[in-house]
Amino acid sequence: MTYFTEAASAETVNARMGPDTAPRLAEVMASLVRHLHAFAKDVQLTQGEWETAIAFLTRTGQICSGERQEFILLSDVLGFSMLVDAINNRRPAGATENTVFGPFHVADAPIRAMGANISLDGKGESCLFEGRVLGIDGAPIEGATVDVWSDNADGFYDVQQPGIQPKWNNRGRFITGADGRYSFRGIRPVSYPIPDDGPVGQMLAQLGRHPYRPAHMHYLVTAPGFQKLVTHTFVGGDTYLTSDAVFGVKDSLVAPYEPGAPGDTLWRSPFDFVLVRE
Repeated sequence: MTYFTEAASAETVNARMGPDTAPRLAEVMASLVRHLHAFAKDVQLTQGEWETAIAFLTRTGQICSGERQEFILLSDVLGFSMLVDAINNRRPAGATENTVFGPFHVADAPIRAMGANISLDGKGESCLFEGRVLGIDGAPIEGATVDVWSDNADGFYDVQQPGIQPKWNNRGRFITGADGRYSFRGIRPVSYPIPDDGPVGQMLAQLGRHPYRPAHMHYLVTAPGFQKLVTHTFVGGDTYLTSDAVFGVKDSLVAPYEPGAPGDTLWRSPFDFVLVRE
């Protein structure tokens, strides 16, 4: 054991770790200490800047509640959520890519008949979403559950507006048959801002960044024997595709939106999901 010095700061801190520390905890904490100390040395962090950071983290914690998690929002806008997601969801070429889950999923949405309309408030531009759930070998997957949810035409999810939107608005689950096909009617989603009335929003403003997410439809696709897929499809041509506040867009997830059939929906968005076996 040695006394603390600037030159050997990280090594001194890590040397105090007890011999019975769980191996993975020891690995993670030692790396965290090394990177934190290297960061402070790299930018020559001032005392005032460190106090500002502590105040920022304090405000971030104070605004958190059962309905709002500002720390997850902070992770999102720093691209850290997407990085952790990417590390934990590496897939072979041809498989559909993951993206962030988002905070607005609700478990046990109603199971609806294929082709059903999930838009219950009558707002927005109607859209037919359809495609197939396939294995990496191209074979259709029977019995896959396609769980979907999106905002309404005003840019809000139903859980953000209880008593204003109908319950289960723009939500539903669909079970594929032997052909692996899914279809449902909803609306062409719209872009919307993440909550920016707290410390994370203030940080974005200081960085000259906007809080908007490009329009997207959420999907949670599961099937026995296959890896769970959490993803979005994004509206092609959206203004915010290349500047998503949470970095969730991947090129392979930008979906076509074509004019719908006469007398049916205004839009049609075809997209196939390709799953990987567990």
